[in-house]
Amino acid sequence: MTNTELIEEAPSRFDTLPLDAKLLRAVADSGYAMMTPIQAKAIPIVLEGRDVMGAAQTGTGKTAAFSIPLLQRMLKHENASASPARHPVRALVLAPTRELADQVANNIKAYAKHTQLRVTCVFGGIDMKPQTAVLKGGVEVLIATPGRLLDHIEAKNCVLNQVEYVVLDEADRMLDIGFLPDLQRILSYLPEARQTLLFSATFSPEIKRLSQSYLQEPVLVEVARPNATATNVEQIFYSVTDDDKRAVVRQVLRQRGITQALIFVNSKLGAARLARSFERDGLRTSALHGDKSQDERLKSLEAFKSGEVDVLVATDVAARGLDIADLPIVFNFDVPFNAEDYVHRIGRTGRAGASGIAVTLVTKSDARLVADLEKLLKRDIELSAFEIEDDRPGSRPQRSERPRRERDEAETDHGSVQAAPVAAYVPPVRQSYRAPSRDAFFDRPYEASGSAELPAWDKGATGAVQAPKGLSSNIRPKKRVAALFGAKAPAPAPAEEAAQGA
Repeated sequence: MTNTELIEEAPSRFDTLPLDAKLLRAVADSGYAMMTPIQAKAIPIVLEGRDVMGAAQTGTGKTAAFSIPLLQRMLKHENASASPARHPVRALVLAPTRELADQVANNIKAYAKHTQLRVTCVFGGIDMKPQTAVLKGGVEVLIATPGRLLDHIEAKNCVLNQVEYVVLDEADRMLDIGFLPDLQRILSYLPEARQTLLFSATFSPEIKRLSQSYLQEPVLVEVARPNATATNVEQIFYSVTDDDKRAVVRQVLRQRGITQALIFVNSKLGAARLARSFERDGLRTSALHGDKSQDERLKSLEAFKSGEVDVLVATDVAARGLDIADLPIVFNFDVPFNAEDYVHRIGRTGRAGASGIAVTLVTKSDARLVADLEKLLKRDIELSAFEIEDDRPGSRPQRSERPRRERDEAETDHGSVQAAPVAAYVPPVRQSYRAPSRDAFFDRPYEASGSAELPAWDKGATGAVQAPKGLSSNIRPKKRVAALFGAKAPAPAPAEEAAQGA
């Protein structure tokens, strides 16, 4: 039976928790003093060793809510031995995307930096050899994506028979992208006696069925209604056309004085094309999608976080769990196909209590997707019209069609242009090329000839055609072929021979 505990208490301080001084020091180094609601309730329950299903709005600190208490419980295994056998995998954290896995690993490394617990991260898209070397050297905390972890398991690079703690981060996303068979295979390698934690911003019925199979009497901790959006994010929906979307984005950024934006699209090809379009508009732009290598994706994300990139165009691969500090605005260039992805997309802004803006561009073809959003958010969505200014780069007002010379003559000494009457303007006539001279012979009509002209070698001595005797005059005689073509000269007629003898 699942216990449900709704959190409405005021946040408390980290130093009130029964944590080791090493962890408290690391938390202070990270700039944390007060716990968020999900941390205040989940951490004591995890410290007790109970299974937890944590549901909270994105950006409320779920990573710290499960990693800090797990590190506290693992300090009993801390040792300085160089032997890999003394550093087996004790905690396994599974994440749906490479970016989220890398971010979770960086956070846990920061919390464990004053301890001797080893932390590493493995994900696809890069060479396995460096990961293999680290795994065989021994690690206590392993953060992984399901596909790459199975690769290492099959290659016998890591053994999971001593895992005591399992975390499924953004478990609903892992199910959405088809990781359920991989999750079941991975969990089959783990000991049955373990502590299992599920943390996500949304919980679908499929996730709850999964929890019944792999969690033991979990405590469901919710700090807000499931699928609720952050209250500190201003949500705006503009009714636009497909051709006006880019202009709307540029105009909103200019009018609000915003220098950085995260733009979500539904396809990898659309992300690449839109990034190139904004690059031509003069914005420093990068794309983040599944067709890029892991190194390219990490570099794009890091450049965006450091401010080297103004606009990051991404698919939903960047919608889950990514922590981008001080991100002022998020654009839904395309309404998401899955309504729950909307909650995660706009959760990239307004993090850690800051305010943010989420702008969604809606076209007429998005009516069904908007209806799904209304059903999820349990409220009507009001579409606002948007008046677009002509800010297209290179656009110029149309000039007069009069020739340059006439415009110059109409200018006064002060450079002003005098309006000329429309009737006074006569379009210039393009001069055509002069027609070449023609022979009059070819202009005469066709005249049928009484007799066909024969070649010189086919004529008699008088130049007339000799018709054979006994044949009709309408039958033409056989033609004589010129010697040039190899014909033999015919014998002369008797009359011709007499003439030649005389």
